[in-house]
Parts: sequence; structure tokens; C-alpha cells
Amino acid sequence: HGNLSVRGRVMEGLVTSTRMHKTVVFQQDFLSLIKKYSRYERRRSKKLAHLPPCIDVKLGDKVKVIECRPLSKNVSSVVVAVMQSDGVKEE
Repeated sequence: HGNLSVRGRVMEGLVTSTRMHKTVVFQQDFLSLIKKYSRYERRRSKKLAHLPPCIDVKLGDKVKVIECRPLSKNVSSVVVAVMQSDGVKEE
């Protein structure tokens, strides 16, 4: 990925959009505890990640993302690998 150094969190998520230039939107699913009922609910969050030109990602792919220095206002992570490729090319 060039000279981009990575540090911090390692995340996994599903690619939901590839329409931006060199950037993807990925979705993370997680469980959140509701203390009153002692039960969990499913939640999801969308985050942006830089997409290096050496990695080919399609919509619906499962990707591995690692935190890096801030690249823009909303992007501070980079895609490092495609874990599972079930995606369809978005136009």
C-alpha cells in the first residue's frame, strides 16, 4: 500500500459502497447489551476506508481494515485484504 503505515485497530466488515474515488464504505455488525433486559441487540455502523489501487474490491466483499493516520476528515483506516469475495462490481 505504498508508504502508508498502519497502527491501531484491526477491523472486519462488509463493503457497502465503492462509488468514491480510492475510498470504500464498509459496514461493521456488533452486539450491544441492553442492561434492563439482560439481552443483546444487533447494531451496525458504517465507516470509510482508503482503498489502495493494488487491491480490487467489489460490493459485498468481506474486507480486513486497519487503522492508520487521518487521511481526510472521515477516513482514518485502510483496506489491507479481501477476506471473502462474494461481491458484484458496482458501477
